Amino acid sequence: MSFNKSRPEHQAPPEVYYNEVEAKKYATNTRIMEIQSQMSERAIELLNLPEDTPAFILDVGCGSGLSGNCLTDQGYEWVGIDISTAMLDIARENEVEGDVLVSDAGQGLFFRPGTFDGVISISALQWLCNADKRSHHPPKRLYKFFSSLYACMKRGSRAVFQIYPENPQQLELITSQATRAGFGGGVVVDYPNSTKAKKIFLCLYCGIIAPTLPQGLGTETQSEQVAFSHSRMRNMRNNKKSVKNSKDWILEKKERFRRQGKSVRKDTKYTGRKRKTKF
Repeated sequence: MSFNKSRPEHQAPPEVYYNEVEAKKYATNTRIMEIQSQMSERAIELLNLPEDTPAFILDVGCGSGLSGNCLTDQGYEWVGIDISTAMLDIARENEVEGDVLVSDAGQGLFFRPGTFDGVISISALQWLCNADKRSHHPPKRLYKFFSSLYACMKRGSRAVFQIYPENPQQLELITSQATRAGFGGGVVVDYPNSTKAKKIFLCLYCGIIAPTLPQGLGTETQSEQVAFSHSRMRNMRNNKKSVKNSKDWILEKKERFRRQGKSVRKDTKYTGRKRKTKF
């Protein structure tokens, strides 16, 4: 297998690569922050959590807390784990709302059974595919992680991992160990025909027969309105939320359900129109 030395995971183990200098660069780069926020919001969307219901989320590879801040903005309680103490120090300095803990995911998780309503992970899972020590065996580390993750999730919940697999073999390694641990689900690819915008999400289902996978953004069957709605959803971060039960609010909700793979009625000129009161 040929290695791409430009990839961070081939330069040093994560706890070494993300030292104080690198962690500070990562946490202050505005471009990285924007990309991380977009991917985090998409991962949260793919969790398909019930609206207006409290949820406790695990953030695997939480780093400096960028994805955790997105969870906080959407009203969720969360706890994060990461192997880099330098990244976690920045999270604590920034006073993130969630609890952050030092942990090597490849050694398994230590939470009580059925703790979490959902799990997200941004740009972290591919690190487990490397053998940074003689004792490291990637398939065993992945299975240890997924089996312990399965145990601490509530039945019927989802785990969404945004990943950068190096090649198809690496993606197959990850998915096979997740399946072996008991998960169902599959891969959702956003903008598959774009070099820069393409993003891969592994959506796993815990303890249920996997429903139809959500549809990836930017696929041929995606309408222009979905792309427009995605842009409008980003503006919601600036507190420009549509009034509940207004036409814009209804359209946003319908498009969000479409991206989650749910069956939704087509939009018409009557969508969002108030009905006359019957006497």
